[in-house]
Amino acid sequence: MDFAEPDPALVRSLEALAKFHLRAGASLPPSTQAAAWARRATAAIARQIPAFRVVPDAELLADLERHAEAHFAELCRLLEGGAVRDFDFVRAYARQRAAQRLPVDATLQAYRCMLALLSDWLRDAVVMPGMPDPGPARAALADFVTQYTGAISVVFASAYVAQASAFADAEGDRRAELLRILVGGFDASDARVARLLKRAGYLEPSLRFCVALAQSTDPLEMENPARAKRIADAIVDCVASLPVRVLVGVRSNLVTAVFSDIRRLSGWTAPRANLADRVQERLLGLGPAVLLGLSGDQASPSLIPRGRHEAMVALDFTSVGDRVIAFSSLSIRRLMIHHSAEYVQPALPAWFAGLREANARSQGELMRTLRALADADMNVQGAARGLRVHANTIYARLQRIEDLTGLNAQRYHDLAHLLLAADCGRL
Repeated sequence: MDFAEPDPALVRSLEALAKFHLRAGASLPPSTQAAAWARRATAAIARQIPAFRVVPDAELLADLERHAEAHFAELCRLLEGGAVRDFDFVRAYARQRAAQRLPVDATLQAYRCMLALLSDWLRDAVVMPGMPDPGPARAALADFVTQYTGAISVVFASAYVAQASAFADAEGDRRAELLRILVGGFDASDARVARLLKRAGYLEPSLRFCVALAQSTDPLEMENPARAKRIADAIVDCVASLPVRVLVGVRSNLVTAVFSDIRRLSGWTAPRANLADRVQERLLGLGPAVLLGLSGDQASPSLIPRGRHEAMVALDFTSVGDRVIAFSSLSIRRLMIHHSAEYVQPALPAWFAGLREANARSQGELMRTLRALADADMNVQGAARGLRVHANTIYARLQRIEDLTGLNAQRYHDLAHLLLAADCGRL
């Protein structure tokens, strides 16, 4: 909100103060001494407000000192009969602090500290001629300082939020563009793209990358932007303590995160542990309502699209009981079945339908027997112990399967054929 008109409460307080005909006394410092007061106020703020001292910044404190001096001059001008103006110098300061990402509450605290000191000074510096009871004048002066503080705080906060929003929108657009380029693939000969990626630091030769795709356990929740953003924020929080960079956004109703890190500190140091392994350990801390697939490490940004494909495959294998799955943990068999099942299903052998029906009638016992036999390295006694049944029960079930399919599950190739057909047929 811009102040096209002076703040009414501040104008009224200044009018109420004017009837006392206050004037600057001999103790009022001339304008040349305003800088000395501003230095004292800046030192007090730096002592009292952590944001102004946690990271020593000479320019930040110099800007604060100049701004305090501007407030000193403005208050003196108003007390000498000047009209309330638009506080453009406050807006300019707010825009600077927003660009520097100094927390807005820290600056508002600085205002309160600064103007409390100035209020103390005004009580001693302003002469109240011919007033046997200066109480009302002092109350009017205190009200004026209060209204002044409130007015500039509103102006500052409004300008800060507007500037911060503009920066956030611009940064969001830039990150969305980077994510689109990296995940979608890019032409290295495109000069504009190369400049964008280079400025963002994604073309350094020592970097490696991995990709994560996440969604809620209820896919419909991903249509809610707030829910998707919470998942994105949770991913960033999970890896906050790792020295990795993360670029995160929402694409095609999935939260997409690209992680990057250097492979080794120098040619004399050993390579670091796999990025995907370190990230996966932290992502296990995501809540129980999030499913996530993670790619393996990719050696260059041009391979990030392959990483996204790996993450998508891994996401397909997730479940409520296994919420975070890395592509590297998937066996060749599982990957082959995942990739080929839809092509194999129309070509399943003629006996498959009979096996499906018999397995359903046995409440899944036939398939459990085949899998137990495979787990026991085709040892019938071991399969019987695993299923807690007599070995003769295993033999009877295997005979039933052979009658249906013509395949002897005690032979390696026949057992492999049966299990592949069952997996491809989702049995």
